[in-house]
Amino acid sequence: MNVEPVISVRDLRVWYGTERGPVRAVDGVSFDVRPGETLGLVGESGCGKSTLGRGVLGLLPTGAATDGSVRFNDRELVGMRQQELRSLRGAELGLIFQEPMTRLNPLMRISEHFAETLRAHEPGVSGKEIDVRSIDTLRRMGIPPTRYRHYPHEFSGGMRQRIMISLALVLRPAFVVADEPTTALDVLVEAQILSILHDLKKNFDTALLLITHNLGIVAEACERVAVMYAGRIVEEGDARQVFSEPAHPYTRELLRSTISLSTTALHYIPGAPPDLVEPPSGCRFHPRCPDAMRVCPLIEPVEVRTPTGERVECWLHGPAELIPPGGTAPLQRQELASADEA
Repeated sequence: MNVEPVISVRDLRVWYGTERGPVRAVDGVSFDVRPGETLGLVGESGCGKSTLGRGVLGLLPTGAATDGSVRFNDRELVGMRQQELRSLRGAELGLIFQEPMTRLNPLMRISEHFAETLRAHEPGVSGKEIDVRSIDTLRRMGIPPTRYRHYPHEFSGGMRQRIMISLALVLRPAFVVADEPTTALDVLVEAQILSILHDLKKNFDTALLLITHNLGIVAEACERVAVMYAGRIVEEGDARQVFSEPAHPYTRELLRSTISLSTTALHYIPGAPPDLVEPPSGCRFHPRCPDAMRVCPLIEPVEVRTPTGERVECWLHGPAELIPPGGTAPLQRQELASADEA
């Protein structure tokens, strides 16, 4: 694809200061998202997905530090002044939050939420234009105009989520981070929201970063997928190709853990994601990896391209010249403890 990316992330790092040391929540992540494209970001809870999404938009709590590069339409966001960055959010950079009921002010009507959003970014907008644009955006989400002046508690969870999407899109941003937009919703509402996101790309050519733990949603809604583990993207590529032939053992284990109509026994990945204050040496997945080799705890894997074009960080794919002699021998389970201590 020759179209220039809307958002281009290079070696992004985000860490939080703690008494034990810095938590490296995002540790050297790179990806692009082009107009009209959806990149699905998947991984277990605690792997850094939401921090990555907020780090791209500069929406991090006090005390967090960021390094690397995030270019949005040839403008560098990392290090940009907060006043300038705030002017881009909403108007050009959008965020769909999790848990919509906690994001809507229960004392404000839905119409007031839209007025506040539009006036913050377009101070000269008239009240009539606010109503027209807001009602039109809500209508696209399946919310009738008769509900425009209702309060949040008068809507179901699925409708509140659609209202949150409407608030993120009323300014028609070029890039949107959707953080678990279907969390806790039933499958019918989930399907409606996926349809809305599809129409968004089709009608407005919006670039979308879809953060989720639901691999089924990614398979249905995303052109590409990035698999995140312990602060790093370990595999990225065409969604169909990655799901049909996963190159990284972590991706393969995630896919084996999903439940379908053909599931006869539950599968899980042994262990838990690592402590990001002191992550494992070498490949961070090696303590849980069924294919771990002796090189894995010794040297951090480098990014390589598979024959089908996917990016992957795993010594199973080389490069061979960087693997020390004997490094491809299987790492026995009893060796893991001593390897980690070393």
